[in-house]
Amino acid sequence: MFSAVDPIPMIQLITILGDDYVVWDKSAEIFFKRPAREDLYADFIFTQDEIIDIRQRIISEKEIELDKITQLKGKDRSVVYCEIKKKIYVADKAFYKEKMNKRKQTA
Repeated sequence: MFSAVDPIPMIQLITILGDDYVVWDKSAEIFFKRPAREDLYADFIFTQDEIIDIRQRIISEKEIELDKITQLKGKDRSVVYCEIKKKIYVADKAFYKEKMNKRKQTA
């Protein structure tokens, strides 16, 4: 179940935010709710408000971590079989490059 949804929120955010940002998966947790004996479905949604919030936080904080939860549900979407919580790192690309250069210089 985890492998079916693992990269999607990160890749989705990379595509939405564009080339001025660094986006990485940082960690994940999976919470099994019940055994699945049918096809499962997931909705991958970043709302406009979430994107605005991410962009505004990056302007002020330069790098952030955010949690995104994906639920795996049955065909009628009424029963949740599993939840995957992803921690995603997002940074301003220029800030990130400068940060990495400073690390190289001190190493």
